[in-house]
Amino acid sequence: MHKRVWANVDLLEFGIAKKMENTSIVALSRQTTLRRQLGVIANNLANMNTTGFKGGKMMFIEHLVRSRGGDSIIGDKIAYVRDIATVRDLSEGGIKATGNPLDLAIQGDGYFVIDTPTGEQYTRNGSFRLDQEGQLVTKNGDPVLSDGGDPFFFTPTESKITVSRDGTVSTSNGQLGRMRTVRFENQYALKETAGGLFTSEAPPQDIEIPNIVQNALESSNVEPIIEMTRLIETHRTYKSVQKLMDAENERLKKMIREVANPGNA
Repeated sequence: MHKRVWANVDLLEFGIAKKMENTSIVALSRQTTLRRQLGVIANNLANMNTTGFKGGKMMFIEHLVRSRGGDSIIGDKIAYVRDIATVRDLSEGGIKATGNPLDLAIQGDGYFVIDTPTGEQYTRNGSFRLDQEGQLVTKNGDPVLSDGGDPFFFTPTESKITVSRDGTVSTSNGQLGRMRTVRFENQYALKETAGGLFTSEAPPQDIEIPNIVQNALESSNVEPIIEMTRLIETHRTYKSVQKLMDAENERLKKMIREVANPGNA
């Protein structure tokens, strides 16, 4: 009789300890995702003035697990939180006038095509310049390609560089060609490299009639006030979860002491 009573007590204590352990694990899973979310928000804020930058957002998934106890005290559903991906916000940033004829922005869908040492890459950052050879390049010195696959070269005698809405590049000496702009069936599959460039395993589709704005750049689509609000909320949640974990840790310690010394309880 006494053995059965003590067996029930042991099972109850095991169930309580198990629930405390599960609480800590669930809280830790949440805290881990919050830490990564803080990193995403911090990266957004760091690039809020980066031309053509697209902010990131995290996707979460909740896992529900039922223990073997069924509907007993140790049979509650356990919810684990896991971040499965960082999704790029593809909404357009505002168009900001610069007065620089080599600054170009794309309104609507599209990417400029850049020739890099590792192959063609794509960008919406239209902050271009002329190198020492008169070639139109990015800030990193990579050539901007025309729809014929060739770079643009300007001689010292050419002046008044103009780029029309459809991407046609002209100077005082006439037309030089048309800038190549492309789109992708799935923009979320683009992989970011460096300097605002992207790569794609899928072939791009050429845009016949782009909408290019000269003397302007596309701003980052990050909203600083919104991101700061998210940063504060995420930090507060992180601290709250930490307090919960500390409280559960103290409860677990107390329970262990009481089980180890039942006469002192």
